[in-house]
Amino acid sequence: MRIKEDKYYGLLQGLSYSVTILFSIACLLPFLLIISASLTANDSIIRDGYHLIPSTFSLEGYRTVFRFPEDVLRAYGVTFFTTVVGTTLGLFFMTMAGYVLSRRDFKYRNAFSFYIYFTTLFGGGLVPWYILYTKYLHLTDSYMALILPGLMTPFLIILMKNFIRTAVPEELFESAKIDGAGDFRIYWRIVLQLSMPGIATVGLFLALHYWNDWFSSSLYINDTHKYQLQFHLYNVINSASFIANMGAGTGVSLAGDLPTESTKMAMAIVVTGPVLFLYPFIQRYFVKGLTIGAVKG
Repeated sequence: MRIKEDKYYGLLQGLSYSVTILFSIACLLPFLLIISASLTANDSIIRDGYHLIPSTFSLEGYRTVFRFPEDVLRAYGVTFFTTVVGTTLGLFFMTMAGYVLSRRDFKYRNAFSFYIYFTTLFGGGLVPWYILYTKYLHLTDSYMALILPGLMTPFLIILMKNFIRTAVPEELFESAKIDGAGDFRIYWRIVLQLSMPGIATVGLFLALHYWNDWFSSSLYINDTHKYQLQFHLYNVINSASFIANMGAGTGVSLAGDLPTESTKMAMAIVVTGPVLFLYPFIQRYFVKGLTIGAVKG
């Protein structure tokens, strides 16, 4: 009987591994297709479509993206700066908020938690937000306009609160209080040390938000030297498409000079590359932080 159970367990395990491998390959195929298309001549994509192996190898998409390398590097610098500063400040503020809301001796924790949750259901809309930033805070063409919107995200605050409540025993708070530690010392020396999986998870969400943000630049930034990478490349694609459409309307073919399709794929690789290199370093924290922090509390 024991041998039969082990046999079924082995078959089930093999089937699970096979399904996981097939699903992983299916998730990997679109990215491989993007890489292949970014290395394919634009005329070949238009004529033959997309292939996993480039039918006509070409770097014209990357040449278009890096036609003015100083602009791309400047946009990279702006995005890197906003990502690092925004993620660091956001983690500091949201971990402190999560710590306060997780404390059972905080009398108004439920009221504040409901207020934070309420903002996920109802908002004032884009127009009041834009007026506040431009007319009253005077943040037009300011890096703060790119950093402030993501500093306090309600979902991430709730996630951090639930993680701290689950991962940090209440007895540790009481012991630290008896030893004379204040609230900030408890937060800095105990909570942060035991909350690394949750911090890594929230930090990944924050970093992805800042890295992929282009909408803030489109709203608040008029100076081209302060464009984020995504918005800069978005303008490159729009300009190429506009010129190509003008050429088609006047009967002058410009499609060969402006490789719009391969440029789109090259732009996707340029944008997602740093994130792909970052993710493996925090993957071991990510799953644990997301599952523990998602416990309802």
